[in-house]
Amino acid sequence: MTPKRIFQNLRQHPPHGLLDILRWKAGLLPHEPARISDAPDTPAPDVLLDVSMIATPPPYGWRVTWLGHSSFLLQGAGVSLLVDPVFSSHCAPFPFPVFRRLCEPPCALRELPPIDAVLITHSHYDHLDLPTLRRLGKQIRLVVPEGHAHWFGRSGFANVIEIPWFSSHELAPGVTVTSTPARHFTSRSLWDRDRAHWCGWLLKGVGRSIWHAGDSGYCEGFQEIGERLGPIDFGMIPIGAYQPRRIMRPMHMDPEEAVQVFLDTRCRRAVAMHWGTFRLTDEPLGEPPILLAKALETHGLDKESFIAGAIGQSWDV
Repeated sequence: MTPKRIFQNLRQHPPHGLLDILRWKAGLLPHEPARISDAPDTPAPDVLLDVSMIATPPPYGWRVTWLGHSSFLLQGAGVSLLVDPVFSSHCAPFPFPVFRRLCEPPCALRELPPIDAVLITHSHYDHLDLPTLRRLGKQIRLVVPEGHAHWFGRSGFANVIEIPWFSSHELAPGVTVTSTPARHFTSRSLWDRDRAHWCGWLLKGVGRSIWHAGDSGYCEGFQEIGERLGPIDFGMIPIGAYQPRRIMRPMHMDPEEAVQVFLDTRCRRAVAMHWGTFRLTDEPLGEPPILLAKALETHGLDKESFIAGAIGQSWDV
């Protein structure tokens, strides 16, 4: 029998064990205080999404719409794409209260335009929401990192495209998607850790490039992305779920590291994601945008170059 492949990061780090996670969640490890003592513990702001605006892709450039957490609607060059769509009320296999959604999606799934493909960055429940994908239909085209196709096939999905890091696929005439490295891990259960890879997605088309970083700790791979694929016109970069750092550092960047990623990948503009929708870690929900603004100021960057927007907000690229 051929041994199952175990996927890895560019540089290995000591793995956190299940016992560490359980002790943290049970409150048996020392609590790491908020970096900003008076930071608001409230979800991300949201705005009403005009569904008529997203009914068709723009004729020029791209339209990027934040649907909450790491979920985006990307529209351009005649296509409408979803990245990591999560429309369920909980980001877990069961409706545990701790994983309850704290800010509703800005529209119903049925109000989205026809979707040409769904891009999945990895298998964690806050990124791969099987109920949402089933509602989109099992014939929907799924673009996934290496190792996921077999799992999706067993789940009944017939149109699955696996892409290794730094490989590309033509999604539509003139539109290519490239898988980019990230520092993370995968699992859907206790028995399948790292049986599939994790990634970000870079889209090029109509003379513009947009990049979804996926879920990641800071790593040297971001400099390589900038060297090989930059400059990038518009990035979607995670800034949340970073405390306690002794556990989260290998898998989730903090806002200061996110700004370094912005610089490493040569992004011209970016929007923050992976914050303000689910309570995954210890920091106050509203702390990441404040730290992001401070980091931008430290680096002498325009505060409008990398913003923490509102759920339901769209940006033209």
